[in-house]
Amino acid sequence: MLEGLDPVRKRPGMYIGSTGSRGLHHLVYEILDNAIDEAQAGYASKVDVVLHADGSVSVVDNGRGIPTDLHPATKKSSLETVLTVLHAGGKFGGTSSGYSVSGGLHGVGLSVVNALSEALEVSVWRDGMEHKQNYSRGKPITTLTCRVLPLESKGTKGTSIRFWPDKEVFTTAIEFDHNTIAGRIRELAFLNPKVTISLKKEDDDPEKTQYSEYSFAGGLTEYVSWLNTDKNPIHDVLGFRREINGATVDVALQWCSDAYSDTMLGYANSIRTIDGGTHIEGVKASLTRTLNTLAKKSKTVKEKDISLSGEHVREGLTCIVSVKVPNPEFEGQTKTRLGNPEVRKIVDQSVQEYLTEFLELHPDILESIISKSLNAYKAALAAKRARELVRSKSVLKSSSLPGKLADCSSTDPEVSEIFIVEGDSAGGSAKQGRDRRFQAILPLRGKILNIERKDEAAMYKNEEIQNLILGLGLGVKGEDFKKENLRYHKIIILTDADVDGAHIRTLLLTFFFRYQRALFDAGCIYVGVPPLFKVERGKNAQYCYDDADLKKITSNFPANASYNIQRFKGLGEMMPEQLWETTMNPETRILKQLVVDDIAEANMTFSSLMGARVDVRKELIKNAATRINLQRLDI
Repeated sequence: MLEGLDPVRKRPGMYIGSTGSRGLHHLVYEILDNAIDEAQAGYASKVDVVLHADGSVSVVDNGRGIPTDLHPATKKSSLETVLTVLHAGGKFGGTSSGYSVSGGLHGVGLSVVNALSEALEVSVWRDGMEHKQNYSRGKPITTLTCRVLPLESKGTKGTSIRFWPDKEVFTTAIEFDHNTIAGRIRELAFLNPKVTISLKKEDDDPEKTQYSEYSFAGGLTEYVSWLNTDKNPIHDVLGFRREINGATVDVALQWCSDAYSDTMLGYANSIRTIDGGTHIEGVKASLTRTLNTLAKKSKTVKEKDISLSGEHVREGLTCIVSVKVPNPEFEGQTKTRLGNPEVRKIVDQSVQEYLTEFLELHPDILESIISKSLNAYKAALAAKRARELVRSKSVLKSSSLPGKLADCSSTDPEVSEIFIVEGDSAGGSAKQGRDRRFQAILPLRGKILNIERKDEAAMYKNEEIQNLILGLGLGVKGEDFKKENLRYHKIIILTDADVDGAHIRTLLLTFFFRYQRALFDAGCIYVGVPPLFKVERGKNAQYCYDDADLKKITSNFPANASYNIQRFKGLGEMMPEQLWETTMNPETRILKQLVVDDIAEANMTFSSLMGARVDVRKELIKNAATRINLQRLDI
């Protein structure tokens, strides 16, 4: 055992990923994962999460309760050992441990949360008793108290952890985002259909308190339906569960006619494996092989030499694979890739058996899926021809760059940045205002193609998209992303602060998300924030980025002061020096870096905003209409 929790307080980032907002939310997930492990072991059915108004969080489950007897190695109670010693949880030791399957972060969860909290209160109910203890920054500050439960609550069992994150550790304000935590809870409820998880966000104003409950008896099948809400499915969701050699495989999948990319989500012991792993590889290999075999066998594919690749077969597919493995081998500290070689074989075999049996009994569904794949194959051939054009152009490097691109003199991508601006007038101001040593400008003509509704061939033929691919050095869709091939490591979207600007920004984000999602993971995508107002009083001029800024500045003026407010509608209205000073100068500008925390949620947002289903979008606009301040509507 590693004694003490000092290493955690010295290097928190090693244990929770970061000391920013992401690490802060990770604390909640750690406790939540422990409660879910109790549920996976069959001992808990209800988990309640409360985000308190004072910045603390409590998680209560109705599992067995953490043991409180004396721990043989530490001579302290087992509860104190779990809370104060790294790697002391009940998840090590395979069959001899307290869990056959678990997902807590390498058994360091509870002790790490304790170390990084200025206060933590734990209550355990088991064997008709209630045990309580308080901690601060990893050390017990009270002894373990124990009282007999009154007769009416004699049967109560479970664990409650309430913690206050330490302000000394975290670099951001201690604020938990309700939507972020709700997303993780929803995901866990889909993955564990026998559990009900509630989330409550308390507020000093009782009317603002939010409460929701998540319980999905349909499990993964319901998860796929939810992800495909805004799409046109070709068939009902297919789903199955198999248990082989102590491992459980759960798969649900559905093809949609109006989607041109795939969504593959993998989970191991309820942990999202962002970087895939052997379970995802097993599904992919099995799908490609099985569908090719069935296509040839059913004579749907007549040409002998046509072989559908994985990309063609998976076009329009939403697939979730969840495995529960007794001894998971995770690659990387934060478990983003599953490494167990035996899992690939188990998943591959079970997908093949299920799909073959189902599709032989349903030839109409098989025909629809193969026809979708054949269309993808034909589009890929057309795209290949267009791509060769892109490639042959990029071989000529210097002459092949888009004509409108004003490049920077630096050839080091790490320091270079590119501003993608709308229209020639904004492009002109930006070109004059920039620092040409490291800032490049690419003006776009009008609105780019919405690639959510187009196949690859149409995308590669589009001139503006070609300019983006060549200008940024994005490479080819579907090929492995290499950051070193990018021409700029900061890609900054800079559009006007009006409705059209927001639309162009959304079109560009759709393109980056669908074409090369890894750009977000690598932290390359930014949005520039131009000022909305300029306030002039005498010879002094100040810029305001929102209404709150404007209010703050004007409220400081004397009552009889005369001043002038200019509202900027477009970047082209600004003088080049103004644009540099407010939006492009690294010393003074505001940049928002965009990252994708929840792929499933992002996927749905792009589908509903940019997809082919108008009815869904109409509903979205109707629901959002009530939240609009009509005075600020920009028409």
